[in-house]
Amino acid sequence: MGHASDASWLTSARNPGRPGFRNSVSLDQFIAQQLGQQTRFPSLALTTSGGSLAWTTTGVQIPAERRPSQLFTKLFLAGTPAEIAKETQRLREGRSIMDAVGEQAKSLTRRVNAEDRDKLDEYFTSVRDMEKRLHTAEEWMQKPKPTVALKPPTDIANDADIVGRMNLIFDLMPFILQTDSTRLLTLQMGQVGAVPPIPGVTDGYHALSHHGQDESKIAMLRLIEEAQMKSFNALLTKLKAAQESGQSLLDNTTVLFGSNLSNANAHKTDNLPILVAGGGFKHGQHLVFDEKNNVPFSNLFVQLAQRMGVETDKFGTSTKAGVPGFDA
Repeated sequence: MGHASDASWLTSARNPGRPGFRNSVSLDQFIAQQLGQQTRFPSLALTTSGGSLAWTTTGVQIPAERRPSQLFTKLFLAGTPAEIAKETQRLREGRSIMDAVGEQAKSLTRRVNAEDRDKLDEYFTSVRDMEKRLHTAEEWMQKPKPTVALKPPTDIANDADIVGRMNLIFDLMPFILQTDSTRLLTLQMGQVGAVPPIPGVTDGYHALSHHGQDESKIAMLRLIEEAQMKSFNALLTKLKAAQESGQSLLDNTTVLFGSNLSNANAHKTDNLPILVAGGGFKHGQHLVFDEKNNVPFSNLFVQLAQRMGVETDKFGTSTKAGVPGFDA
């Protein structure tokens, strides 16, 4: 599985990267199906490197936004009347196309076998979901966007500046949540081959992750990951400082942080290091489970979905709802 395991990080689908693999819906999209219509954007998929953690019900990867400047414009800058009218017309045309394609597919249903009919049913589900999203987006186009006390960010051209790119997106996240623009955010922070501009680091992030137990490489890898964790801590600090309904924004937000590999040097995908912050859960503890018979990651997903108000007792390959010792 190795690097391909990032495709399953939020889906829990088995055997990514192997022949015949087909992904399933990611946790954010699973929740968005039930709660997404309450906000301007059902969810937002973001990235620092070009990948995405978000996948549809039919296992299609949702493209992620990698430019903070475009994200800021999308969320907080009001368009001119002409721009709004043009975007509204574009959405209506999209709905018309979906209607036409749907009608053609229905006529095809009568001429195919049962197996193909099941595939068409999956297609119809995707079409209906897209029609709903287009309709909702058209309604939101007529409502003013929120304004925030934040200057538009300037994108970082250097792909190797992974921490700088993290910081720009992390700066936007509290404002996205406070304005209730969406309640579901995913951010993939992938590795790059180039040398990141971090003092003391002279080799590429990806090469350093395959350190072969070389102490000098491990030391540089530590510098990169410490810089990443400092950036993540700054995000949590901002969420804790922001107030919402008499509580900190962090108390009202569950933040999941982790990796698809427990040991990148060996491409190990079991016993993943996972950090959960906020959300009113029981914190200040380090839970360690049986290395040979560990708790499925997707058990935690059930707990997170329930905390957001989704009635479910299963997600993906979960074996039960929740993680022992991680109660509210």
